[in-house]
Amino acid sequence: MPHLIIKEETGRMADYRELEERLRNSGYRLVVGVDEAGRGPLAGPVVAAAVLLPEGCHIEGLDDSKKLSPLKRDLAFERIVTSNALYAVGIVDNEIIDRINILRASLRAMSEAVRKLAGEADIVLVDGNQAIPGISLPQMAIVGGDAIYPSISAASIIAKVTRDRIMDHYASLYPLYAFDRHRGYPTAEHLEELQRFGPTPIHRKSFRPVQELISQMDLKLA
Repeated sequence: MPHLIIKEETGRMADYRELEERLRNSGYRLVVGVDEAGRGPLAGPVVAAAVLLPEGCHIEGLDDSKKLSPLKRDLAFERIVTSNALYAVGIVDNEIIDRINILRASLRAMSEAVRKLAGEADIVLVDGNQAIPGISLPQMAIVGGDAIYPSISAASIIAKVTRDRIMDHYASLYPLYAFDRHRGYPTAEHLEELQRFGPTPIHRKSFRPVQELISQMDLKLA
């Protein structure tokens, strides 16, 4: 199957059932959903997850992770990891993000997650409009897929909760920063912290607010 890009309208749940049926009729029984979390933050890694929901595996509360409250995300996460679903995670840190850019880093994290499940998959459904380079499995990129296809929704939740917990850990390592609240995103609180305390080793130096601050600091030292 060639790589395809499908644009879906959020919330059209009938579409994923039709797609699932078409894939099964074409012989693709083991469908892996892939999504990432952490493209926008100024600090921390980007995290991707790949999830295979076996046929008949129905998990309550699956949706685009951005639409769920932290409590509902955590509950859905626990349901996924304690079910018979298969899942894997890929993590790319801020130093690699700075070297290769955030898009390539996101795709690398996705590739890492998929490779861990490669022996268990027939086809990969990716949230967004980009194919994952370097994997031999057939792929379909589904715009808005994290709100429609259950395996992508599950991947979205696994990636988001995993990354949030990493940022919680960083909050304990860098107590001047409220990483447990803003998760490294460019909120007013985070931008104020940057101005007051300067960047930490986990900040993405190639991202504009951090890059500009470093330039200002260098000018003061010159």
